[in-house]
Amino acid sequence: MIKINLLESITDKPTSTVVVLEKKVSNPASRFYLLLGIVGFIMVAGIVIDYFTATSAQAAAQQELANQQEIAKKYEAISKEQAELEKKIKDTDDRINAIKNLRASQGGPSAVLEAMRERLTNAPGVYLENVEQKGEVLTITGNSKEEYTVTQFGRSLEFSGGLFSNLSIETQRKVAQVTQQSGGDATPPPVSNIPDTITFKITCAYTPSKAANQPSLIVQPQSAQTTNPSGTPTTVAPQVAKK
Repeated sequence: MIKINLLESITDKPTSTVVVLEKKVSNPASRFYLLLGIVGFIMVAGIVIDYFTATSAQAAAQQELANQQEIAKKYEAISKEQAELEKKIKDTDDRINAIKNLRASQGGPSAVLEAMRERLTNAPGVYLENVEQKGEVLTITGNSKEEYTVTQFGRSLEFSGGLFSNLSIETQRKVAQVTQQSGGDATPPPVSNIPDTITFKITCAYTPSKAANQPSLIVQPQSAQTTNPSGTPTTVAPQVAKK
């Protein structure tokens, strides 16, 4: 028969893990290594956290840099297009100014004679003898059989939209003279049937720059009378010509 001592089994206290750990912690060497491990773990964890934080910040900075570079490229392209547009506008303005200056400087004989021709078509019977230009001053001499045609020609110059300005007209009537050839039997015509000649001198300023953007208006007198060879007065109807 087996005998068991229950007293010893009750009084015996088994050694637990907590007791063993307390014994180890109470040991100075074990305490040092434990603290060292905790500090090392904290340092490693801090380094890992800092690494991931720095990596994330670097990625965000690189993304922001890429965005800024993309914006800079777009801005550079826009600036380049703007510079090209400004250059084209400047070239266009230079061409327009060159054309305006060319038109304003057209003071040569061809331009003056063309302007005279346009106005002579509205003043029939006016004959030019000389056209002289010195700078802007223009001197026109000629003659006509009727004084009103000279006035008509002067008004066409005056109402030219600034092409001709500071107009002054000097007229002189030359009485017709009849000369009889020696030995001739033909009877000369009556002096009253021979019209006098009106000579004129017109002085004005030729300024095409003033008329560059202004329409010219050539106004003829309202009415004028002349006498045909039969002695019957005729009336010239008023005319207005626009250029």
